[in-house]
Amino acid sequence: MPKDKLNRVDFHWFVVRTRPGREKEFCDLVRQNKDKVGNILEAYCPTHTTVDVRIAERKCKLPLFDGYVFVLATHDALAGFIRDYYPNAVIRVNRKRPSESRATLSTIPETQMRKFKDYNENYPETAIPLERPYTDYAFNPKTNEPNDIVKVIDGPLAGTEGYITKFRRDKRLVYHLKGLDMAVSIPNIWNFHVVRVHNAEGDKQTIGTIKERAVDLLIGIIQGCGYGDKTLPMLYEFIEELTIKPSLVDFCKSLYNKGHKELSQRFAKLDTKNAELILNLIRYEKDNPGYVKANWNKLVIRPFLTPTPGVEFEDDQHETKIQHTNFTEIIRKVDITEQVYYPSKEEEGTITTTYYAHVGIIQDKDKESFTLFANWDYFLGEYFMTAGKANEKLVKGTKTQAASNIDNSEKKESNEKLIESFHNYAPTLYNVSSV
Repeated sequence: MPKDKLNRVDFHWFVVRTRPGREKEFCDLVRQNKDKVGNILEAYCPTHTTVDVRIAERKCKLPLFDGYVFVLATHDALAGFIRDYYPNAVIRVNRKRPSESRATLSTIPETQMRKFKDYNENYPETAIPLERPYTDYAFNPKTNEPNDIVKVIDGPLAGTEGYITKFRRDKRLVYHLKGLDMAVSIPNIWNFHVVRVHNAEGDKQTIGTIKERAVDLLIGIIQGCGYGDKTLPMLYEFIEELTIKPSLVDFCKSLYNKGHKELSQRFAKLDTKNAELILNLIRYEKDNPGYVKANWNKLVIRPFLTPTPGVEFEDDQHETKIQHTNFTEIIRKVDITEQVYYPSKEEEGTITTTYYAHVGIIQDKDKESFTLFANWDYFLGEYFMTAGKANEKLVKGTKTQAASNIDNSEKKESNEKLIESFHNYAPTLYNVSSV
């Protein structure tokens, strides 16, 4: 790579602000004089195609970012060029952050700039700059739930992460164009190969299942204390009592006085996080009487993976059993490591989460074989966001074919598509189920 006048390699994509409509003029001037100046490698003015209906629908190209040009150069060379050749332009500066001693120059990482150029030159009519900040697209404004984060793994945008955001009836990828600190939307994102990325800071896996996790925690504690078939009646009784008096301290005393000493001790040991989980459920039940009974009216076995075991585990214990009336439940500790994304840092990372797998075993009548089963549907729907339309994607892949029209080769391709869809949409689930 060429070096600047101070023998330092500091080439960056700088953002240059020009007068609106003068972007091409600045670019042309750079191209004409960059060899004289030195240390200016490239000037780029992205355009998009528009249709002017007033001039017989003539197509014309206009700047994608009005008044902005991207220049690959060293700072000294670019500053000198602007001073000597185009004093009406300025190098854009980022807003000073509280943690910074001074403002920094706006630059765009080389990898992101190359992806952006490649995409915009291949699809010049589709990229749309957005007025609102990138962070505004983290949540759905109607439901206040986090938008899914996906990563593009092929094509000109490979490696780009962003939010899947709904614009009227269209779902688009919204990603952050650094340097300009601007959000850009890309339509038809499903034309690319994308995978959903686990949001480590606010995923639906943690926010959207608060009530379900609270009920599962209560069921686990009751079953873990050996109440078996009495679990659901006791659950309803506990919910009713806590709704009347939402105090876990008084609830523990009440359990002890009723002879449920072990239950009382288990509730007394709850940490702040799980205690708040239960109290949130109680507040919801108070506002929506009958919610728990209506949604948990039958119970065979807990979800395949749960955040809590129900039965107390010793530090070095990895498996235990609960004997039910008609089957034995095996509870096994499972550590799942997965790739995650931190939106506030715009960085990927890795986290390991401990779950507890619940598998039922029934001995067959011949006494020589066993049947294993799990509460798979609930696990899919509640813990890995694969219910409803998401479940259709998971089960059907990306397209549906009539069975009568599928030959052997197409069946194989269809099966591969199903597996690929399963793996891409729920990679963690795929890894667990394929072990």
